[in-house]
Amino acid sequence: MLVFVLMLALAGCGSDEASTNSDENSEGMNLAEEGKFTYAASGEFKPFSITEADGTMSGFDIEVAEAVAEELGLEPVQQKFKFGGIVEGVKSGRFDAAVASHTINEDRLKAVNFSTPYYFSGPQIFVRPDSSVETLADLEGKEIAVSKGSTYFNTAEEVTDNIQLYDSDVTALEALSRGKHDAVITDFVTGKEAIGSGMEIEGRELLGRSEQAIAIAKDNEELLEKVNEALETLRENGKLTEISKTYIGEDITVDPEGE
Repeated sequence: MLVFVLMLALAGCGSDEASTNSDENSEGMNLAEEGKFTYAASGEFKPFSITEADGTMSGFDIEVAEAVAEELGLEPVQQKFKFGGIVEGVKSGRFDAAVASHTINEDRLKAVNFSTPYYFSGPQIFVRPDSSVETLADLEGKEIAVSKGSTYFNTAEEVTDNIQLYDSDVTALEALSRGKHDAVITDFVTGKEAIGSGMEIEGRELLGRSEQAIAIAKDNEELLEKVNEALETLRENGKLTEISKTYIGEDITVDPEGE
């Protein structure tokens, strides 16, 4: 009986210590749930976030989020959410962060802050193999499909009013492969992954360079600072590169323009 009581006492001490450490790690950060890093992703953007059979998400973004949480000393909690509503969820405090391949742009910066970029990419035009489209100018007045809430809508808007919206880039590419629409504009890595999976599509003109970063609420500067510190550590110790090569097959975490 005495041994049992001592075991309970020791267990209680351990719990108190863990709780204290969690509180210390959370100090100054305005978290949705104390001791936890609650992040959102769509689960519909292969290979960045994919929904598994059990409902959990995996992929490049997910592993980056888990690594950041570990550096912060917080428990990672993933939340699957439609891409178009994730930024608003961060702004309202529903999520601590979005680790969902968001491109930094002026519109989003009005709603949230962004970390330093954790990878670099760029939009590309994708068409069926028999298409004569090569450049953005060739899509003047044609039907372009993009994902809801993405920056690709703005690019498509430069040349046409005929824009079809999908919940994810992958479903837009699937529709293109089946004969719908004249083109899809999406991240070149996503298109490359779709081609590798057997979709009958081809990449054409690259439309620039973009920076993808973690979105954090504007009133949560302490969390932003700590996330940036975590990302810097992950760059220096090679973890970001390792994650990139695992899911992408190459290192997209280094700025191709050296900025």
